[in-house]
Amino acid sequence: MDIEELLPQPEQEKPEQKKQSPLVSLEKDLELYADSIKEVAVEIMVQGISSNPIFIAHQYTVSIGEVILDRKELNTEWTIQASTVEEFVEKGIIQPDKKALFLKNYKKPEDFMCVFVIVPEGANFIFYPYKARN
Repeated sequence: MDIEELLPQPEQEKPEQKKQSPLVSLEKDLELYADSIKEVAVEIMVQGISSNPIFIAHQYTVSIGEVILDRKELNTEWTIQASTVEEFVEKGIIQPDKKALFLKNYKKPEDFMCVFVIVPEGANFIFYPYKARN
């Protein structure tokens, strides 16, 4: 008996799924959105709303933050919503006792966007660098 016969069928489809990873389209959209996201991040900090803006990238409907870039309006793959670390703690996404650890790992918001990426498999934080402008 060949080892392939022991594997369930979905396993054979995985390489194809990797090619279609939603993260590929996310990176493309983040490049496109970078200036707008940075502008909103600076606004959040300057207005004293928060020192730690968080952007939510999703393809569904989520109930945190405010929509700043709508994928349907912009004909892109991802919608971006703006939020803060405070709202994430308030909503229980970041546990209050983990807030200090999160902030310790939070990268400089002038150089990186903090993005909470929501995909069907789950959600996670990434820090995506803004491109240096010449």
